[in-house]
Amino acid sequence: MTQPPMERASLVPMFKTLSKIPGGLVIVPLVLGVLAANLIPDALAIGSFTTALFRDGTLVLIGLLIVSTGAQITGSRTGAAAAGTTLVVLVAKTLVPITLAVVLGLVVGIDGILGVSVLGLIAVFGNSNGGLWLAFASQYGDSRDRGAYIASALDDGPFLALIFLGASGLGDIPFLAIVAAIVPFIIGLIIGRLDREWTQVLAEVPSIVIPFMSFSVGTGISFLTVLTGGLTGVIMGVLVVAFTGGLTYLGYRHVLKRGNQSGIGFSAGTTAGNAVAVPAAVAAADPSLEHLVGAATAQAATAVLVTAVLAPLTAGWVMRRQGGIAKGSSSKEFRAAVADTVND
Repeated sequence: MTQPPMERASLVPMFKTLSKIPGGLVIVPLVLGVLAANLIPDALAIGSFTTALFRDGTLVLIGLLIVSTGAQITGSRTGAAAAGTTLVVLVAKTLVPITLAVVLGLVVGIDGILGVSVLGLIAVFGNSNGGLWLAFASQYGDSRDRGAYIASALDDGPFLALIFLGASGLGDIPFLAIVAAIVPFIIGLIIGRLDREWTQVLAEVPSIVIPFMSFSVGTGISFLTVLTGGLTGVIMGVLVVAFTGGLTYLGYRHVLKRGNQSGIGFSAGTTAGNAVAVPAAVAAADPSLEHLVGAATAQAATAVLVTAVLAPLTAGWVMRRQGGIAKGSSSKEFRAAVADTVND
């Protein structure tokens, strides 16, 4: 699909600036939404398209993101060589952390401990930044690593959160709500398999939708929640890199036997921009969890920023230490490659 040429340079390069900030397409609109809801709430309640898009459009925008995610799973990046790598990444980065979060919830309850709910843990630890993974894998890995991108497509969105919370009894998730969450994904999957042109078109959806979705999510969060959730989100972001990145590294080293390339696993220790939508989507299925949404969303947004910066730095450092990257090589090219992808 060809893009029309730009007639003139941007007066204010807003998109370019946000794209240079790790997680900027998520965090900045989210903060603007919080400010708008707390300072000028009446402006968002005038009705019609304004209210529908900027305050009430969260679930619609999440649905569109889910369709685009499904459309990206075409099999072009997968195959027998990548299947084992994909499984290791999915288990280590997503399934093990979510399972541990559910076990914690069964012990202490859905509200969690120290201001961190089980819903927040699942949102932060269970979604991975596929764009950053693909950038790092393309720079320092091979086709097996690039093929493992599908793991991030499978853990994106609220599906796993709904399934694990519903199956464990921590959330009252109706079966039909799970089905309703999966339908857009299946539609996207079918579209992507039948028409590769639609796959390419829908690949641009996250860059368009995520800022508006983040703003809409932000309108339901208070200043105090942002401050407290942001502080705990920093700690959670560091733990995501250390724990989930570390588990993936161990899988690379001891299961896949990748030797000095095992450091690639640490680049899986991220939180996707889509994670900010998970709490709201889960609460839509189980309204009793609504009181957890604000803090969990703020924690997820902060973790997006922290992991986008820390995960590739950690992965690169480990690979250099183990000889997977030449110590004298410059990381400038990689930083340029990542700059356009960290806002996934």
